[in-house]
Amino acid sequence: MLQPSSQRQFFGTDGVRAVAGEYPLTAAWVMQLGAAAGEVLRSRNPRASVVIGKDTRQSGDMLEAALAAGLTSRGVNVTHLGVLPTPGVSYLTRQLGADAGVVISASHNPYQDNGIKFFGATGEKLSDSLEAEMEAAIVQVADLPPVTGVDMGSITNYGEVERLYASFLRAQAPDLSGLRIAMDCANGAAYRIAPRIFQAAGAEVFAVYTNPDGRNINKGCGSTHLQHLKQLVQGGAYDLGVAFDGDADRCLFVDSRGNEVHGDHMLLLNARARGEKSVVTTVMSNMALEVMLTEAGIALERTAVGDRYVHERMKAKGLTLGGEQSGHMLFLDVSPTGDGVLTALLTLRAMLQLGTTLDELHSELVMFPQTLVNVRVKDKQAVSRDPEVQAAVRAAEVQLSGKGRINLRPSGTESLVRVMVEGPDEAEIHQVAQRVAEVIAQKS
Repeated sequence: MLQPSSQRQFFGTDGVRAVAGEYPLTAAWVMQLGAAAGEVLRSRNPRASVVIGKDTRQSGDMLEAALAAGLTSRGVNVTHLGVLPTPGVSYLTRQLGADAGVVISASHNPYQDNGIKFFGATGEKLSDSLEAEMEAAIVQVADLPPVTGVDMGSITNYGEVERLYASFLRAQAPDLSGLRIAMDCANGAAYRIAPRIFQAAGAEVFAVYTNPDGRNINKGCGSTHLQHLKQLVQGGAYDLGVAFDGDADRCLFVDSRGNEVHGDHMLLLNARARGEKSVVTTVMSNMALEVMLTEAGIALERTAVGDRYVHERMKAKGLTLGGEQSGHMLFLDVSPTGDGVLTALLTLRAMLQLGTTLDELHSELVMFPQTLVNVRVKDKQAVSRDPEVQAAVRAAEVQLSGKGRINLRPSGTESLVRVMVEGPDEAEIHQVAQRVAEVIAQKS
């Protein structure tokens, strides 16, 4: 029996991600991963099946072939979904009754990067324990007897992928007749399906970055590069613009004046329209959102940065709405994972339901000024726990009480402690941040 290790080496918070062609994302290693995953899945179901989808990166074909080879070598049947948004793979995993789904994508990263993310049978991200079991199997599977003959897995291509996923999205779409929408598809996974869905809902759509060549995904476009979309909306008399990232699990809007409408705005709008009592976001969401939600009688729960943590809190609390400033939103009563196209449709539904516009929403939710001071330290964990540092943070919280907030966060990659302070008075937040940063610096 395969024994999982105590910690994961390859799986991060969003699967395995690296430069494609470099370790671990080589064809040989990915085939081993496929074999390991296949063995783990087959130990639970001897006739296990997996669906695989991908974005438009050049390396997607290589990694897809290697993963499928590994899976079928351990007796797992594979269905190729082709180019499809990440949430589409989650949806098809459930619809086709697969034991797991796999997305080959690096989201908003440049084309040189790629990644492998697993979904369980429910369409949710794989649990930490199952990922740890797969990691253990990578080194152990080579010693297992080979699978041969009729026990080998097979590979098929499913031709109804977009029809099924589009049918799900159309069922969530409001009547968009009369709206003129500029759309940035990031030369990514939504380049075909997103314009069609909005057009089918009645909108007049002008879509750009819909010609992927394997190397132009996210290149100067998509939800992390909004400048061109802003110019397009301002110059073309559009009512709004919407941009997706490479794997289309998130979206951001631009109002008719070219202002960015991000996750904080979308949370407020959807919470009001849905009559939510509580929503979940991360420590990075602006306090102005918290103030507006409180005024509306809606509680706000904060988590660490990452949609995985937002999802965990929502599940634990039985909540249905959450998200991040990045536009990665979760509507757990509709889908178990973030879906950029779905988010755009539901946000526009909320806008129409409340009889407002994105321009009005942007004007209403005015973000508090925010400052971030990075302090280089020798031991970021020890400094964060230091009694004098904690006392300085508590003093800042007292000063900001009811009108601002402070967040102390060790960097995940550098020897830094980040001091973030926000509030309505810009001079005050700079003063508070500098005072706490000085205490931290004295301890390094």
